[in-house]
Amino acid sequence: MMNNIPSLDLNDFLSNDSKRREKFVNSVGKAYQEIGFLSLKNHFLKKEDVDNLYKNIKLFFDLPNSIKSKYEFEGFQGQRGYTSFGKEHAKGKKEGDLKEFWHFGQYLDKEDKITYNYPDNPYVEEVADFNTIGKITYKALEKTGLYVLRAIALFLELDEYHFDKFVNQGNSILRPIHYPPITKEPNNAVRAAAHGDINLITLLMGAHGKGLQVKNNKGEWIDAIAGEDEIVINVGDMLSRYTNNKLKSTIHRVVNPPKEFWSKSRYSIPFFLHPIGSMKLDVLENCIDSDNPKLYENITAHDFLIKRLIDIGVMKK
Repeated sequence: MMNNIPSLDLNDFLSNDSKRREKFVNSVGKAYQEIGFLSLKNHFLKKEDVDNLYKNIKLFFDLPNSIKSKYEFEGFQGQRGYTSFGKEHAKGKKEGDLKEFWHFGQYLDKEDKITYNYPDNPYVEEVADFNTIGKITYKALEKTGLYVLRAIALFLELDEYHFDKFVNQGNSILRPIHYPPITKEPNNAVRAAAHGDINLITLLMGAHGKGLQVKNNKGEWIDAIAGEDEIVINVGDMLSRYTNNKLKSTIHRVVNPPKEFWSKSRYSIPFFLHPIGSMKLDVLENCIDSDNPKLYENITAHDFLIKRLIDIGVMKK
């Protein structure tokens, strides 16, 4: 049983060497069947862009609440802009997570805006570079995620480009998160309670400060630690559902640090790769057999997303 998550190299998949590609595909499949997490090197996100993004998100979260609050919106509009401290909670938990965050969403031309009707990305006037670096990061992680989904498609014995039509123009979200210093004993609240992600896959840039933990097959919590310049990529509930749980959406959490580190902020930047809302999450036929009967009702990605946003408290019924 692995004590940490497996590390893979995207260059193996980008290679013209069929054996390297095949090994990458099988390694992705094995990781996502066994623990639902892996770390990836040689992705499309440059280190200088990562450093620039962290610098700018700190500048944003350091702004007064009176300024940040003007970028906070209700309902589906809340899929863009700012979400204030303690507003979101894990499914089935009433205590709000000890975090505030921002949402960058898909970048569309005028014609696609009419087609998909996503909320607009608000422009932060107070931190001008925040908007530019957000878009650069979004595009780099979206591209990385697309290649990982191509490897997943091959592992599932689908056409390599099976997911392309669903995730190009998908309702993906880049979420810079700020976990502020903990100033008093938390009342049964943690920085992010145990949860599964809603989407197809999540790409997580190296978080500043330990805390991310994953539940393995034995039910043990293990630290999810990526190497320098690696990103962590995990399966979300949509993909787990689509594959009839062949690929695992693993429960994970962000725990509070030891008390001596309570005075420090923690920053984390996940990219939630979502499909277009019309994608049918009907279980794949080749993931159903006599030993693995169909586990889930048919539903669209949009309806599943709305249901889950209500469950976690960011949308009202």
